Amino acid sequence: MSEISVRRSHRLTLEQARKAAEKIAARLKQDFELDYAWQRHVLRFERPGLHGELHVGKDEVRLEAKLGFLLAFLKPRIEDEIDREFDRYFAAAKPAASPKKPGRKRT
Repeated sequence: MSEISVRRSHRLTLEQARKAAEKIAARLKQDFELDYAWQRHVLRFERPGLHGELHVGKDEVRLEAKLGFLLAFLKPRIEDEIDREFDRYFAAAKPAASPKKPGRKRT
C-alpha cells in the first residue's frame, strides 16, 4: 500500500481553512470520484483503492492518504493535485486587522 502525506501551514481562520478544505474535497471528488464527510475538523474521504483524512487545524492542514495497489501508479498525479490545491487555498493570508488610529500628540 502506498501512502501520501502532505502538510501545510496556513494563516487562515479555522472557518476559512475548513471552507478551503471543502473546496479541495469537492475538486478531488470531481477528479478522482471520491466520497467525503466531515467529523468535526477532520474531513474523511474514500473511494475504492483510496482512503484518508484531511485534518484542519488553526494554523496547519494535514492530509494522510493510503492508496491501494491499483492506484499506486497515480500517486505522483494525486500528490501534484493536492499540492496545487493546498497552494491555491491555504496560501491566503488572514484579513489584515484594521489599522489603529494614530494617537493625538499633546502640545
